[in-house]
Amino acid sequence: MKQSEIKNVLLASAAVITIAVMPSCKPKNVSTATSGDAAQKAYVAPGKYDEFYNIVSGGFSGQMSIYGLPSGRLFRVIPVFSVDPEKGYGYSEESKAMLNTSHGFVPWDDLHHISLSETDGIHDGRWAFGNANNTPRIARIDLKTFRTAEIIEIPNSAGNHSSPFITENSEYVVAGTRFSVPMTNGTTDVPINTYKENFKGTVSFINVDKESGKMGIAFQILLPGVDFDLSRAGKGKSHGWFFFSCYNSERANTLLEVNASKFDKDFIMAVNWKKAEEYVKAGKGVKKSVSYAHNTFDDKTHTATSTIEKEVIMLDPKDCPDMVYLMPCPKSPHGCDTDPTGEYIVGSGKLAAVIPVFSFTKMQEAINAKNFEGDYDGLPVLKYDAVLHGEVKKPGLGPLHTEFDANGNAYTSFFVSSEIVKWRLSDLSVLDRVPTYYSVGHLCVPGGPTKKPWGKYVIAYNKITKIVICQQVRVDTECTAL
Repeated sequence: MKQSEIKNVLLASAAVITIAVMPSCKPKNVSTATSGDAAQKAYVAPGKYDEFYNIVSGGFSGQMSIYGLPSGRLFRVIPVFSVDPEKGYGYSEESKAMLNTSHGFVPWDDLHHISLSETDGIHDGRWAFGNANNTPRIARIDLKTFRTAEIIEIPNSAGNHSSPFITENSEYVVAGTRFSVPMTNGTTDVPINTYKENFKGTVSFINVDKESGKMGIAFQILLPGVDFDLSRAGKGKSHGWFFFSCYNSERANTLLEVNASKFDKDFIMAVNWKKAEEYVKAGKGVKKSVSYAHNTFDDKTHTATSTIEKEVIMLDPKDCPDMVYLMPCPKSPHGCDTDPTGEYIVGSGKLAAVIPVFSFTKMQEAINAKNFEGDYDGLPVLKYDAVLHGEVKKPGLGPLHTEFDANGNAYTSFFVSSEIVKWRLSDLSVLDRVPTYYSVGHLCVPGGPTKKPWGKYVIAYNKITKIVICQQVRVDTECTAL
């Protein structure tokens, strides 16, 4: 497919099994419901292009799908982490190597999140990246061919959930481990009751070649044994930083529903990856023996090859000052999202009654003033009030994910109160809310993760059943039927 045909790409970063997009917006009255022209507005005539391509993760299918918006037409299912009988992917001898891992042939996974390549903070239509949530892997899909071009396994990781989020010039995609692991490379059994002492977390920075897109693990950062849930890169003024939501700061390993939710606050972790690059160049990284697969597909020969890599560079923040900071965040944060300006970092505490919004400017001032409330396993913890822009009060129950429009507004999904809530970044006031008939999880706005959102819709996804039951909501003050 020509590059011009994919210039408008819509990111749907959700773990979902896809079905047709269903427009849904609460009608104003019976007349609206019976006489609306939603079908006409979603109609795209033969030979005409949709306005957007909705690139959707397939959850436990292990695949990625391409839908048209507003038509809802399915254009292609791209095999990534699972075998595909229709295309022979994973069955033919030429393609089997794409599903190789350090544990052997693994022909299934949970393709959970998607990120699109960016140039100057804007989606550029070159590549899509997807994560394998179970056997930790990152895939790169070539958007010229809509085929999987590369898959790299992530060592020192378990539950590759906080990935594959991307920096604003595609310098790196990141992979944060959901669950901590013992740093033994599988050579020694470690008792689970020594979790606090012997289990560690990591985040991996995977570089992306500017021309070919080829990936490589540039470095990993060794961290306390918390769980990394989601992440977003800084942009604009916060370019050079990456932000991760962290929960289970209790470092519990039993009865997690109770024991991993005792503390009133967990953290948003801020990583200065520019500083990390300096430490790598200065030789501060330690080479660690590992084993992971790096698989590539040659589109000219239609043949895949797999190479087992044997080492990674590990940075320890204790040896690399000013690289990692923690900001307290109300209870069990899930989403971690940066607004188009890069000034605001939104943390969504699943068990919190507010949405905290942090200021990058205030974070820098607090770092420079050493305005700390202590440390957590050697990492400096900034004072909550010193870095806080403010809190969205009584927004709903169970906030998960936030997307943004180009007018200073944010849209947050609530999986307990089952709604999408629109609020304003400047004064944190709630502007509107739209109920959903399902436990909403991920949502997206065309261009929402970028410096320049351009979309017309908020599209929401079912959290529990992992099915796209898309609710299209106009990114205007008033919700109108589509």
